[in-house]
Amino acid sequence: MGNEIVRVYSHAPWESKIGYCRAIKAGQHIYVTGTAPIDDRGASFAPGDAYAQACRCFELIRMTLKKFDVDLSSVMRTRMFVTDISKWELFGQAHKEFFGSHPPATTMVEVKSLIDPSMLIEVEADAFVS
Repeated sequence: MGNEIVRVYSHAPWESKIGYCRAIKAGQHIYVTGTAPIDDRGASFAPGDAYAQACRCFELIRMTLKKFDVDLSSVMRTRMFVTDISKWELFGQAHKEFFGSHPPATTMVEVKSLIDPSMLIEVEADAFVS
């Protein structure tokens, strides 16, 4: 059981086009793929709103972890890829609201663009389940 690998899928169109899964649990480690701010229909969530988009990413990560019966307190590392680093305080505010009581190691880097130009942030998360 400790070596079991479990994959979950969101069925986003990018998964089959690129060949990845939403998250994978390998033993005690969970890796959540880059999480973009999408709404329930698959469209960009709150275009132009850095804070709302970051919150949406963290909420989607929380929902993904629930599929493994894990919560955000198990997240050990996040990586935030942002298209406008000048909005770092808004991204950071959202991160703190979701992770402030159990802060993970994190990185925030500016990237040229994301798969949809209206997206300002994409987030990866790694969790550890003891």
